[in-house]
Amino acid sequence: MQYLTSFTLPTERDESGYLLSMSNPRTTMRCYPQTSAYPFKLFPQKALSKITFEPLTIFYGTNGSGKSTLLNIIAEKLELARAARFNHTPFFDDYLAMCRVNAKPTRDSKIITSDAVFDFLLDLRAINDGVDKKREEIFEEYDKSHDPNVHMQLRSLDEYEEFKRFYDAKRSTKSDYTYRRIPENIQTKSNGEAAYAYFTEQIQENALYLLDEPENSLSAARQRALAQFLMESVRFYHCQLVISTHSPFLLAIKGAKIYNLDAYPADICKWTELEAVRTYYEFFQEHAHAFEQM
Repeated sequence: MQYLTSFTLPTERDESGYLLSMSNPRTTMRCYPQTSAYPFKLFPQKALSKITFEPLTIFYGTNGSGKSTLLNIIAEKLELARAARFNHTPFFDDYLAMCRVNAKPTRDSKIITSDAVFDFLLDLRAINDGVDKKREEIFEEYDKSHDPNVHMQLRSLDEYEEFKRFYDAKRSTKSDYTYRRIPENIQTKSNGEAAYAYFTEQIQENALYLLDEPENSLSAARQRALAQFLMESVRFYHCQLVISTHSPFLLAIKGAKIYNLDAYPADICKWTELEAVRTYYEFFQEHAHAFEQM
């Protein structure tokens, strides 16, 4: 299923005309230096203009290549939902106005950024810290009820809840009392497992999803599992995915259309031609004897 067909970025001529208009003394935006007019000047130097999409499209590139910027430009143009805030320059809206898009995303379509996953993991940690603190308080209540030197009498209705907890603890085992009083820790998984679960929960059926470096926090095994999940989401659940990544496990997904943003001009290529993948390949070739001795 395709909800996004094509996206056209401003040409070098379009950008030059806009930036020249800013240099006019009468313009109200001349206080902003042209040298920092992000995201202008980024993609013309890659000769990247019109992008066409398949059910699974990948933007590959090293840090600073613009792959995450490109995802954010598309997401903002389509007004996709996002969990983490995106801070853009005063030029961003003008840049978006110059972009053209052919798309019909569903209401459930969204962009999932690295910041969103990181915020989710931080929220889990904060919740778990609160749960742990509460558990310690429950332990103290229980230990107090089993102290032979501590006795409690009900003197007024205001003390009823405390009195009830005291004798509930006295009749219970420590684990049973704690279990009834407090939920288990929400995060019983590692950061990688929790991050993987986040993607499987967020990605539902029949929608467009933009994923910014989803391999962050994931082990090699989890990256392989995520690649399988994403492939099945496209094949069986009618999702369309646009991913920025340099993970060989995601780049190797069968049928993916890959734009190499490190190349000039930025162009479509096979995953086996990418520098990051070739580096892994050469490394394992150099150490092949170590695997043969196993």
